[in-house]
Amino acid sequence: MKRVIIIGGGAAGMQTALRLAEAGVHPLIVEKEPELGGKLRGWHRLFPSLTPASEVLGELRGRVARSGIETLTSAEAVELTPRSVTLADGRRLEADAVAVCSGFDLFDARIKEEYGYGIYDNVVTSVDIERMLEEGRVACADGSAPRRIAFLHCVGSRDEKVCQRHCSRVCCITGVKQAMELRERFPEADIFNFYMDIRMFGPGYEEMYREAQQRCNIHFVRGRISEAAPTIDGRVQIKAEDTLTGRPLRMSVDMLVLLVGMRAGETNPRYEAAGLRRAESGFMAPRDLFLGSVASGTDGIFYAGTVTAPKNVGETLCEAHAAADALLDYLKQA
Repeated sequence: MKRVIIIGGGAAGMQTALRLAEAGVHPLIVEKEPELGGKLRGWHRLFPSLTPASEVLGELRGRVARSGIETLTSAEAVELTPRSVTLADGRRLEADAVAVCSGFDLFDARIKEEYGYGIYDNVVTSVDIERMLEEGRVACADGSAPRRIAFLHCVGSRDEKVCQRHCSRVCCITGVKQAMELRERFPEADIFNFYMDIRMFGPGYEEMYREAQQRCNIHFVRGRISEAAPTIDGRVQIKAEDTLTGRPLRMSVDMLVLLVGMRAGETNPRYEAAGLRRAESGFMAPRDLFLGSVASGTDGIFYAGTVTAPKNVGETLCEAHAAADALLDYLKQA
């Protein structure tokens, strides 16, 4: 039986393994974390349907378990070739092909010191909000309910100052979704979204954006926040400019939410030793954007998911199917 090693046990890795197993191939998932799931483990609801992330994650994990797919958790891949993967503990795993599904990293909001993440109370990230929503408790640092909330888009995306020129694609819809969820919890709160451009590219995204404005009364302000500072009473004062009217803005908020972008995985440089290329963004570059989007520049190594670019969960799952099919074609010819 042919064997494929899959680096990464998130949504892309699990879906790739499931498709291969259905076709009679033996997949082995290598995951550096103690459990499967990747970034999906930290998510509350998925846009635009607001489907609980736990439902999708639970279904994928259940299918992997029922299929008897071999998994190695707490195991980090440090080197690969088309025929093998070497782990951090020195073990060398042999294979007939390799699928790289190692995903992305989140931008560290502390790098943008002007926003005070990790320094000021009540400055949080979209990841923090997602965790709070999942835990069922969203509150200010002192435990009180926020009366005014500001979201800031593109923190760590489209920003040459931090060498992150690419668009992370899902931050806009995440800001809309989270604003709507906070509206459910705090009906009387003022909620603002500060943005450069609103990019609603996916099915149902534009409709969700309109609903946020018309039904939920979320305020969208075109302009960047230039500075955040703490106030005496524990709030956060923000300075911005409404670029549509040309007027400067200054307001105090109870909570500032930084919508952090996707950045290329820190493990990506390791793959260059296998002859794989990285794009200018740091994400892995596929062989061809149109006819080889899941193939690498090396025969026998394939990609799926956000290792090559920011994607939503639906796109990731679809690409995993495509990668598995490409792997099956390769194994037939090998």
